[in-house]
Amino acid sequence: MKYRISGKEKLLAIGTYPAVSLLAARKARDDARTQIANGVDPSQLKRENAFTHKDLQSRTFSKVAEMYLVKIEKEDRAEATLKKNRWYLDMAIADFDKRPLNEITSPIVLQCLRKPEGRGNYETARRLRSSIGAVFRHAIAIGLADNDPTYALRDALIRPTVTHRAAITSPKALGALLVAVDGFDGQVTTKIALHLLAILAQRPGELQNARWDGLVPF
Repeated sequence: MKYRISGKEKLLAIGTYPAVSLLAARKARDDARTQIANGVDPSQLKRENAFTHKDLQSRTFSKVAEMYLVKIEKEDRAEATLKKNRWYLDMAIADFDKRPLNEITSPIVLQCLRKPEGRGNYETARRLRSSIGAVFRHAIAIGLADNDPTYALRDALIRPTVTHRAAITSPKALGALLVAVDGFDGQVTTKIALHLLAILAQRPGELQNARWDGLVPF
């Protein structure tokens, strides 16, 4: 279709028959004439719409999840943390896969979370929600999403029952524990870690992430 806009003659490709029916071609022609009458270049609009469609299709959960994983890997996170994040996000990717971010709503995310929750894995479901939310927040930060659908699900999941373990306060019980640690025949590093826990009383995560080259000799 030939047309003139802003003093320039242009050509709009509508498509070839039979890929584009006569009815569809006539509608496209009429739409183009309306756009020209309103001062809109139909060829330019077609290119912009194609770019927008391609851009939206690239904003899939799996692609943004991979971007997020690359980000936290560059932040020098612990290997165990990276593996755990990958494990959670693989579960989400299995459900969302190539679905564009703007199509993933809170009910859709909840369906994904109900799977581990239905198996009684309440803590897994909660951590999965957190991982999915991290991907969406990363997408928002880089301009690929407008909202985080996990925010509305904060109180939607069953809270896991936390069993608190009483601290050992009896010298006799503490002695029995240290004797048991001395008799431990597993990995040497685990045995050392158990001794350090008893001596320093630090958080388990701090001990787990401690580096050998950071230890100060007595």
